[in-house]
This record gives sequence, C-alpha cells and structure tokens, in this order.
Amino acid sequence: MEGGGSEEEESRSEAAEVPAGLTAEEQEEVRPTIEEYHRYRVGPGQCSSLLAQRIRAPAATVWSVVRSFDRPQIYKHFIRSCAIKGGGQVLVGCLRDVSVISGLPASTSTERLDVLDEARRVAGFSIIGGEHRLRNYRSVTTVTEFRRPGGEIWTVVLESYIVDVPEGNTVDDTRLFADTVVRLNLQKLASVTEAMAAKEVEAAASTADPEKGK
Repeated sequence: MEGGGSEEEESRSEAAEVPAGLTAEEQEEVRPTIEEYHRYRVGPGQCSSLLAQRIRAPAATVWSVVRSFDRPQIYKHFIRSCAIKGGGQVLVGCLRDVSVISGLPASTSTERLDVLDEARRVAGFSIIGGEHRLRNYRSVTTVTEFRRPGGEIWTVVLESYIVDVPEGNTVDDTRLFADTVVRLNLQKLASVTEAMAAKEVEAAASTADPEKGK
C-alpha cells in the first residue's frame, strides 16, 4: 500500500553507516561492502553495530587468520578452546563448540559458519546455542586491501553484528558490551597479523639476500 510501510520495512538499519576512524579514501572503497554485507534489519528488542580496524598488513595475511573458523582463539580474547563438531572440515554450515574463559557472563557457545567467501574475503557466523546471554547473535567480517603507488599496503577489517537485547538490559548496555569485545578482538587481530607480515617481509628479504639471514 502506498504511503506507508510495514513494521519490518520501517525497522532500522543501524550498521549501514561507515564507522568512524576511516579516511575519505577508505570510506569510499568500503561503502559498497557495507551495503552488501553489513546492513541489518534491526527490529524491536535488537541492536547492531559496525566497527573498523586498520591493519598494516596485506589482506591475504589478515584473511588467513580471519578465515580460521576452527581457531578463533588466535585473535579472539576470552576463548579457552574451540573444536569443530564431529571433527569435520571447515565448511559453510559446520558447527564449532567454543569454551569461554571464566569471569564472563558465559561458559560455552555453539556457533555455525554462515559465510566463508575466499574470493571476496568475507566470513560470518551465528551463535545457535550454549550457556550465554547473546541470543540470535549474527556477525559478518570483511577484509579489504588498500594499495598506494610506491608499495604501501594496508587492510581495513570491518566487523558487524546484530543481537537480541537480553531481558533486563538496555540497547546501550548490550551494544557497549558487544562493541568492547569486538574492538578488543580486532585490536588483537591487528597486532597478530602485523607481526606475521613483518616476519614475511623479513623472510622475503633473507631469501633475496642470503647474507642478511646470517
């Protein structure tokens, strides 16, 4: 019917905006990625967010860590262990059981791999079970590389999520908690992959000039 919309159509798309901290060049480049992968229908009792992390490392290096659905503890804080259910391969639709360190309002999480696009460097998962308060949590992470003439290479990682607001909590409380965890994880991703990239550069230099490796 013209002149109006359903409640669903009028629901918010909070995570569609470009996150703060990116340059104009970066914003322009990632805008289509945001529109395609980081936009959510946010209904009553839900919240969403989008965070960005600039990393001084090639996208291939960053993606090698982000894509490791079976080893999130490489860069995600608060995870004690992770195992793919049934010991199977990391494929879209597979499940992982995550054990969380003590001190958080959670102990276990069962998560499903929803997206793993190697060509476009997109990964996404949903939390479908476990002992925690994040109900209907769904997340997408994208990895975008930037290059400048002269050889400068860096990567921008975007991570967004949508989640139900737990009973007794506010939208602001829920977003603050989830944003804090995601931000800490992205910062660790940066430190881990920048160190990896530095070693890759050092190894390449040693191969090119064997005397440097002595």
